[in-house]
Formats: sequence, C-alpha cells, structure tokens
Amino acid sequence: MWRLIESSAKMNCPAEARLLLPAMVATRTGFAHLEQALVANLVQEKVRHVLAELGTQARYAIDILVRNLFERTADVGFLATDADLCRFVAGLDDDKEAARQRLHDYRDKYTVYDEILLLDLDGRVLVQADPATSVTHSRDPLLQQSLDAKGYVETFRATDLRPGKSRALVYSHRMLHPDTGEPAGVLCLCFNFEQEMDAIFAAYRDPSQRANMLLLDAQDHVISSADPLWIPPGVRVPTNADGQPQLLMFGGREYLVRTFCSDGYQGYPGPAGWKAQLMIPVDLAFRTSGGQSLAEVDPALMQGLLSHAQAFSPSLHELMSSVTRTTRTIERIVWNGKVTSAANDQVNADGSHSGGINKLNTVLDQITETGERSDALFSHSIQDLYQTVLASSISEAELTSQLLVDMLDRNLYERANDCRWWALSAQLRRGLAQPSDAQTKAIADVLAYINSLYTVYARLFVYDRGGRIIASTGGDEIVGQYISGDTLGRVAALRSELDHYPESFGPSAFYGGDATYIYHAAIRHPEQSGTVVGGIGIVFDARPELLNMLHSGVASRANMRAYFVTPQGQILSSTDAACAPGDVLQLDTGLLAQADAGNGASISRIMQHDGQYVIAACTRSAGYREFRAVDGIEQPVIAVLLQAFGPVRHELPARAAVRIERLRDTGPDFAIFYAGRTLMALRATQIQEAVPFAKVQRTTSAGVGTTAAARMGMLDVPLAGGQKHFVWVFDLALLATGKAGTVTDNSQVMLVHSGATVIGLLVDDLHSVQQFDSADMTESPFSSGEMALAPRLIKANQGNVLIQEIDIERLMARLRG
Repeated sequence: MWRLIESSAKMNCPAEARLLLPAMVATRTGFAHLEQALVANLVQEKVRHVLAELGTQARYAIDILVRNLFERTADVGFLATDADLCRFVAGLDDDKEAARQRLHDYRDKYTVYDEILLLDLDGRVLVQADPATSVTHSRDPLLQQSLDAKGYVETFRATDLRPGKSRALVYSHRMLHPDTGEPAGVLCLCFNFEQEMDAIFAAYRDPSQRANMLLLDAQDHVISSADPLWIPPGVRVPTNADGQPQLLMFGGREYLVRTFCSDGYQGYPGPAGWKAQLMIPVDLAFRTSGGQSLAEVDPALMQGLLSHAQAFSPSLHELMSSVTRTTRTIERIVWNGKVTSAANDQVNADGSHSGGINKLNTVLDQITETGERSDALFSHSIQDLYQTVLASSISEAELTSQLLVDMLDRNLYERANDCRWWALSAQLRRGLAQPSDAQTKAIADVLAYINSLYTVYARLFVYDRGGRIIASTGGDEIVGQYISGDTLGRVAALRSELDHYPESFGPSAFYGGDATYIYHAAIRHPEQSGTVVGGIGIVFDARPELLNMLHSGVASRANMRAYFVTPQGQILSSTDAACAPGDVLQLDTGLLAQADAGNGASISRIMQHDGQYVIAACTRSAGYREFRAVDGIEQPVIAVLLQAFGPVRHELPARAAVRIERLRDTGPDFAIFYAGRTLMALRATQIQEAVPFAKVQRTTSAGVGTTAAARMGMLDVPLAGGQKHFVWVFDLALLATGKAGTVTDNSQVMLVHSGATVIGLLVDDLHSVQQFDSADMTESPFSSGEMALAPRLIKANQGNVLIQEIDIERLMARLRG
C-alpha cells in the first residue's frame, strides 16, 4: 500500500508531492524495520517464556531431590546409633524378630525407604525389613567403605543388596559395639529412588507432556526419565546449563533444553554431578494449552501495567515507542502536506481548487488511511507480545507458588516423622521410665547427637509426664521449665506411635520468642507401650529455613516477593523486609479464600497491591505422601508470590482524541493543534511546517517576564543553497494561558511566519487541517484587552467544540515587547 501511494503521488501530482515523497519512503522503510523487530521480539519472548518455564521446573526438581536426600544422610547417621539395633548387631541381643520389628517401625514412619538391612562385619545379612526379597550375604565393596568411614556412604548403582533391581540408592553407615566402640556391622537404608523420581516427575513435569523431564549424571547420561519410551535411561543427551536460546539436536529432532545443577542444601551437595533437565521439541514448544487468559483483566490495569513496559520489557517498550514515532511521523507528514497544499492552493474562477492540490489531498487522505491501518496492525501485534510477556510472568509466578508449598510440605513431612521416630529411642524411653542423673545425661547426649545430624532444628527437648523439661539442646536455659498444659494434654492423649502433635505456628519461648513450628510425640514406657512417660519436642529453625525456601523460589528475580501465610493472611515467613512473622498480609481476602478452596488449590491474578501493579499467585499446601492426608492435624499454609511492575498511576498519559467533523469545503484553512491541553488554531498560510521538538537545541532563559520564560531554545531551519537559519522556539501554552506546557514524546514545534519573521512554537500535539468560514467564528468571552492572543473562537461540531484562534500579529507584538 505504501509503494502504491508513492507511485500514485509520482504519477498524479509530482510537483505538489515532491516534499512528501522522501518522508513517505522513510516511513515505509521504518515500517519494514518495525516488522522485522516485532517478529524478532515475538520469537524472543516466546522462546524466553518456554525456557523460563522449563528452567523453573528443572531447578525445583533437582532442589527437591537434593533436599530429600539430605534428610537420608541424617537418617542413616542417627539410626546407626540406635541402642537396640547396635546391641543386636554386636551379638548382645539375639531377638531377630524384635530387630525386624524395629526396622518395620522405622519404615512405617519414613515411607521413603523400600528396604533396611543390618549386616555383620563379614557381609552376612542379620535382618532385613522386607523378607520378600531375601538377601543372605553381600560382597558389595560399599560394606568395607562404610566400615572405614566415620560418616555415611552414598552409593548409586547395581548392588547385590537389592537383587532384581538394575540399580539402587543406598545410604550406609557403620554401627559400633555398645561396649568396645569398635565397628560391629553396617546399616543400609535403601531409598525408594524410582518411586521418588516418579513423584517428582508427576509433580513438576509439563501436564500436557510435551516436554520430558530427566535426571542426568555427571557425564550427561540419563539416570531417570519421565517418559522412558521417549528418552530411555542410559543415553547421553545435550544440555543447556546457561539457558541460552538455542536449538539442540537429539535423536534427529530439535529441542529447547534447560538444565540445572543443585546449589546443595545444609552443606550437602547431592550426588556428584547430578542435574535435572527439561527437553521440549521445538515443534511442540509453542503449542499453548489454553494458557493464562487476560481477556477478563480490567483494561485500566492493563494500561497501567503497559505504562511500565520500559521496566519489565525494554524491548517491548522500544517497539511501542518506535510505532508511536512512526505514527507521529505519518500524522506530521499529512498535517504538513495539508498546510502546504493550503498555502499553495489556487482557486479557479468557478471556485474549484487546482487539480494538483485536489490530487495531493487525495494522496494525503490515502496516507492517513494506510497509516491508521498500519498503526492498528502493529498495535494488535504489540498487544499480542505484551500478553505473551504477562502470561509468562503469571504462569511462572503460579508455578513457583505451587513449588514453594510442595517444598514446605516435604520439609514438614520429615519433621513429623522425626519426632515420632525419636520418641521410640530406647535411651529416651528408659531415661524417662527410670529417671536418674545418669539417665538424664544420656538423654542429653542423644539429643545433642541428633541435633548435630539434623541441622534444621534450633532445639530438641525431652520432658517428663508432668511436662517438666529435663534435657535440651541449644542451651540449658529452658531445662526445668514446663510445656503448656494444653500441649501436655494433647501429647498424653496420642493414641499410638504413629501419631504426633504439631503446635500451630506462632511465637515460642523455646525459640527466643520468635514464631516457629514445634512438633511433639509421646515417649512411652519401654515395657508398657500404653503408658506415656513423657514426650519429645523438636523446634524447627523456622526463621532461616522458611526464608531459605522462599528465597529459592524468588531466585534473585527483581521485584518479586514471596510469603508463607495462613488462610487468614497471617505471615509465617516473608522475603519482604517490611513484613514480619505474625503480621497480616494486606492482600485481597477473596484471593486467599479462592486459594483456600482445597488442598493444592491455586489462583493467580493481575491486581493492585500496596500502591503497585502486581501479579499475585497463591497456592494452598497439598501434602506429601501421608503428610496432610488427614485434615485438622496440620495447619494449612498458602504460598503467595507477588511480582511488582511499578507504582499505580492514577493519571495515565493519553492522547487527546477530539474528532472534528468536516462541515464545508469553503473558507480559509486552519491548522489545528493542542497547546496547554487546549485546542487552538492558526491560519494555515501562516505556518511553514511542523517538526519534532527533539530537534530543538535547549537554552537557558535570560531576562525576566513571561516572554523570557517562554523562550525554550533554538531550531535550525535549512534555507536554499544548503545554508541554515536559526529561529527562536517559544512555549505557546505559557504565552497564551500563563501555564507552561509539558514536553512529551508527542511535542511538536510549528514554524510560523509573519512577514519575514519566522519563529518556532512549542505545542502539545498536532490535530488536523480544516476549513472554516466567518459563520464559524465568534468573539471569545475569555479574552480581554488588545494583547489577548486568542480573541476569537472557532465553533466546530455545531458549536460543541470550541477552538481558540491565535492572532499571529498579537503574538509577534507580544514577543517584540
């Protein structure tokens, strides 16, 4: 269309259009560049969105796995010191069934293990938890490694400890003789690796199954695959650890890939070289499955967010600015063309206009129409790009909130298990059933050893049947104090060894007055299991641990804050320094209510919060394995993600859009423009052209008075022969209304002349060129005195729109004065 208009102008009115043609060529070229930039940005944003989503899933998958395995390293260290099991391995107790029951009890509480074995120094299996896969002897080198090591040994490969399995993840630890302290045997905890990976794949893999999730080893070979028929274990795959937008080939197919290693947890790095990876074929990567619909978002919110595009998407902002500049250029071309045609118009004897001018006006109308169509097309495409950017942010925030509550549930699952198992410790049971100073010291030693392994606890304490604390880690200041009567009553009422009591999250004297979780389990008489002789309380180090989880979710992303809150909005932990535990998050209660609809419920929304435009995402805890399987035991938690995009703007910048109806084809032409947010006009014959204000060379005003204050700078105007002529530029709004105009991206400078004098006038924006005659004129009731710059008003649209006509002679006289 632009080429067609150029050709039409060249053929039909070459003389009249000669000044327009270079600008039209530049406009067409500008649109071509814009098209290329828009397509490139659309592709970049789509790819960035896919890679970000893949990366979030991969990062959490490896983080969750490493956090889980860290707990296993602590478990094996603790169970290897179990007094009853050590006596059995050392041959001081030959009750095999009691030992097997002990292992069964442990596996009932820590359901992540599919087998537990005790072996002697020669590799003979003394007892195992699961006799269905009977093992009598092992020659695996991990036994000797465990006997030689002071800590745990982590082994992942095929082993004769797990016959029939191609591989097993085993945590082993030596067990010492209770009397001599010499190695007496080896404990092996066999982690249910395949089940755990299936759970991680199910939780974090793309639900549409367009992408495959993998666990890789240090050599980039697949350890586990969410879809082994697609990518089987054992094969080597390409990786993309730095997240670069690139296509990687595997099996004759191109993929987008994202790979993440773990940063470790509590000093535990995880198995060497392990990493999680998401791979999605490029031909499937951009097939949306409905996605986030933004159609129902309040248009004012969308416009407010868009006003901050420079902050959250510089490329989008630059595109918007480029389209606006190009559209402005077209409008200025047409406006200048109309002004030029009015100045050169020759009226024939019959009142008609010269043919060249008529043809030029037709060309100008075509430019206007095509410019509007081009602007609409680009605006629609930019809106698509804008929605892509926002949909990506919404999806990422909601996924992150889901992953955060899952991480919390998995962590608290371990806490619920720990308190129940430690309550079965023979040392603790005997110490409370047969109290003495020696037994109390033995209890303190056990607690200290446990706390050295399980570093997520601030304190462990044991109390007797009356609720008096007899031993504690983390300082003796609470020894001798009593737990609350309500807590003691609930612990004493626990029915079995599988039950526990979690205190609601809140301030505790056992945690320095700060808020935390405390889990309790009943300690029962060693010979009378129905008799409760006391209890154990484990104080979760909530302050750093919860914050660590939230920071892992935020992952240094700018302007993102994360919270754990109750359904009532009470804050448990927050990355927001202005919000402390116990404060109430002032969030739309309807949002939290929707998230509290049921376990795993999730909601996201664009909204205003705390004076900012934000994306809010909330997810309610869903539980992990048997944790939260029964309502009313654990306190519900909601993870909240808030991503801020910028402050709320109550007055968004908008172009005035007064439409003036064309009434007549007779009378002089008036150039119409905005100054001081008011419609004003000048005779078209008094205007040379309009140029962008950006071309003005700003100067400092010298002198006093309105005229001096209105002088803004200078503009060079080309003359014939390549010479330049400098003219002063004045603020028309300040001269006409007494209030200074505001310079924006829309600001223009009109070059006006009176005789040989040429000056520039700053105006807010250009409007149009229209014809009015004396019937449309009236004296202005708002001007008084001979120096008023707008003594007349033009009545447009049947008098519904009033335009101030600037008197050029009075203006020049004002400036000379």
